[in-house]
Amino acid sequence: MRHRPQALLVMRHDTYRVQFGPDQLRRLASLAELGEPVWSDDLDEPRTRARLAEAEVLVTSWGCPPLTAERLDAAPRLRAVFHCAGSVRPIVSDALWQRDVLVTSAAEANATPVAEYTLAAIIFAGKKAHVLAAQSRLEPVGWQAVGHREDLSNYERTVGIVGFSRIGRRVVDRLRTLDTADVLVSDPYAEPAAVAAAGGRLVELDELLIRSEILSLHLPGIPETRHAIGARELHLLPDGATVINTARGGVIDTEALERECATGRLNAILDVTDPEPLPVGSRLAGLPNVMITPHIAGSLGTETRRMSGRALDELERHLHGEPPLDAVTREALAVSA
Repeated sequence: MRHRPQALLVMRHDTYRVQFGPDQLRRLASLAELGEPVWSDDLDEPRTRARLAEAEVLVTSWGCPPLTAERLDAAPRLRAVFHCAGSVRPIVSDALWQRDVLVTSAAEANATPVAEYTLAAIIFAGKKAHVLAAQSRLEPVGWQAVGHREDLSNYERTVGIVGFSRIGRRVVDRLRTLDTADVLVSDPYAEPAAVAAAGGRLVELDELLIRSEILSLHLPGIPETRHAIGARELHLLPDGATVINTARGGVIDTEALERECATGRLNAILDVTDPEPLPVGSRLAGLPNVMITPHIAGSLGTETRRMSGRALDELERHLHGEPPLDAVTREALAVSA
């Protein structure tokens, strides 16, 4: 019989309650030993410290405290951290990388709802649904007023995808459901053959911007990508283009985007902003051609159980001596979300 490691769940209580229903807890109990407490959001509390001393596996998610050197010293048997969310940035530390501890992420599972949201945003952008909805709140807009407008269409649109990430790749693939004229991709790390296999065409950023009627951003939020889309890049977009951001708010220069949208030249659908949330009274938030949602593209509600399942898959593979699906390293984290 294989060894069942001691496991501790570390995350906020509301996250634990949603991500680990009866099915997820049963599966976890079949793979690992669960002591008391099963779950904690405080690694410094005495009862948790006692469990931490025994823990060989941590199953983490949103609200897990940073795994600092002092906390890791209290977990001498720790061999793996299986993260049930996307980025591990909030919890990792130099001390964690210095130990021989496996770290995995469920970012691959989280990519699914983000890609679904993005496809929906692209379809809304093609019909300018968010703009027309805002207009309808001020005065009735009937079919007769819009039925013959050539700019309200998802047929033969040119869509630009900046960042061929796990999410960007999925969006390109999902765009096969639309009769797009062209799907352009810009990413310095992407291979032309991989982009073509997904249904896109790899081009330089400036060409993509000049041609894109809809621009969707899928860049990691790292120092090198801050304001990657600034005043110059926005100016290259054609009149009437829509900017969609489901990545990180900081990849766009907020003030530059506000200026372009305020003139009516560009439209925007933003699930993330910089700062997030925007301050009360923000001009950008009040523009009728800008739709802002509160960072809802990623996994919410029962969608988060897809990520729990991915983390438990990683735990099961670990127990069987199989390589992880989504290991995170210090080097990979430097160029990813």
